[in-house]
Amino acid sequence: MENELINEGGFKYIEKGEGKPIIILHGLMGGLSNFEGVTSYFPPKGYKVLIPELPLYSMPMLKTTVKNFAKYLKKFIDHKGLEDVILLGNSLGGHIGLLHTKLYPAKVKALVITGSSGLYESAMGDGYPKRGDYEFIKKKAQDVFYDPEVATKEIVDEVFATVNDRVKLVKTLAIAKSAIRHNMAQDLPSMQTPTCIIWGKDDTVTPPDVAELFDELLPNSDLFWLDKCGHAPMMEHPDQFNTILDEWLTKNNF
Repeated sequence: MENELINEGGFKYIEKGEGKPIIILHGLMGGLSNFEGVTSYFPPKGYKVLIPELPLYSMPMLKTTVKNFAKYLKKFIDHKGLEDVILLGNSLGGHIGLLHTKLYPAKVKALVITGSSGLYESAMGDGYPKRGDYEFIKKKAQDVFYDPEVATKEIVDEVFATVNDRVKLVKTLAIAKSAIRHNMAQDLPSMQTPTCIIWGKDDTVTPPDVAELFDELLPNSDLFWLDKCGHAPMMEHPDQFNTILDEWLTKNNF
């Protein structure tokens, strides 16, 4: 991804385009480049796309929670002076977007979640993580996608480096536990923010019935499916993902 990382006011982020703000929230193992399709598609259509680098590994251990990431997002929105934001989150990013919207609904115009935690996720399975076992980590990274080829060597190397960094590993597990603890089933029925749910039919991390439950519990949601697609639709099928999202935003005049 060639977009330059801006470093100001205690935040690191990518910003592209001018117009209505779309803030992208990455997942636990997801790099900013995972959203390249979205970042190139929406700015010409009158949107400003921002991707803050979430402080997953830089917050103190006791503050490494979903709630504190939601608070961090509020600080970022205030710092940028944004109003009527559209939040787009994948995996943990979707969970952060949901919780932020529950806590601070005033500035969130719409929410987009894909493969989101918050109700259920299988994390990385029972055997996770085997430090030092590259092939095991490679298989786990490939399992996230319907097409294992999407898990490039670069992606596998990044995950491998994370689980072999003791501090990052401990924080990764802490975040995963925080996500499981912070179940949002009780919160969703009172959240009126329009929500677009885009889900892979072959997602094994947050299976399809999770998407159906989100759609059932959220009072103002629309659910869209992508065939032959795992946990990261915006990476596996960027064109279809963008088309669905574009049509939903247009239809709702966002």
